Amino acid sequence: MKNLHQFGLRQLSELLNGDDDSRLLDDYISENLVVARNPPVTQLFARLSHDTYVLPEMRVMIVTQGAVWPTVNLIPRHFQTGQAVFLSRNSIVRMGEFTDDVRGFGLSMTDELAGLAFPTLVPQAFDGRQRDFNFALAPEQLGRLKAIHSLLYDAVRSKRSGSQVVLHLVAAFLWQLNYYWLESESERLATLSREQKLFSDFVQLVSRYATQEHNIDFYARRLFISPRYMSTLVKAVSGKPAKQWIDEAITTRIKVELRHTDKSAAQIADEMNFPNASFFCKFFRRMTGTTTQAYRQRRIR
Repeated sequence: MKNLHQFGLRQLSELLNGDDDSRLLDDYISENLVVARNPPVTQLFARLSHDTYVLPEMRVMIVTQGAVWPTVNLIPRHFQTGQAVFLSRNSIVRMGEFTDDVRGFGLSMTDELAGLAFPTLVPQAFDGRQRDFNFALAPEQLGRLKAIHSLLYDAVRSKRSGSQVVLHLVAAFLWQLNYYWLESESERLATLSREQKLFSDFVQLVSRYATQEHNIDFYARRLFISPRYMSTLVKAVSGKPAKQWIDEAITTRIKVELRHTDKSAAQIADEMNFPNASFFCKFFRRMTGTTTQAYRQRRIR
């Protein structure tokens, strides 16, 4: 069985350290941790373009230059200079356009290392409730994160720094980022109307649950409002019905499965909680105008 392409720390290490000529980064890469400092990532993005990947580990990047337009967890995103970006483990990412000058710094780590860095309390931003986020950093915030990251980079590169020093610096970097994220979220929520906040929460829920939960009643219950009110609110804020948001998220994930796995329609239907394969195929044809078989054979995007 072919699965969605994994792009974890092992694949990153193989890609970047295959040989001297193909090496793109001069950063710290181990089995459980990557510490990247201002890498020239455009070559890496070019190698990953126009394909979809699952990230087995969490990613954090501070963009210091340029811009990227990926699709993350089925939703188009725009990451640009001065932003902090977080992608949780098992995020689904498809590279889009990017400027030629993209630069940044950040880290990636496995759950095993995260458990050692946060043995008792996990920062709210990284405790599993957020699949991904990005927000703008003030210059002084970016400077402080860069300073902590530089200490971490020096520690992992130095044989004189013990593992506890590295773990505490990883924790310090993420706790500081968590603090800035909480500040940003507080400011964002304060400026949103109740309707805008409910819509934002709805989109997050769709991104997380659409492959399993296809009916608007589920989302209305999670938002503690009636299905009718939710439908009216989503249409008013976005111009698009709530059911259309859900169906489009489902369709995007089906396309990912058809393009990047050899699972049968029946298996995908079962995994995505459709009543049967026939209903699944009719749904896909209604949404795309083509059959699942034709989409897979023609590689229609």
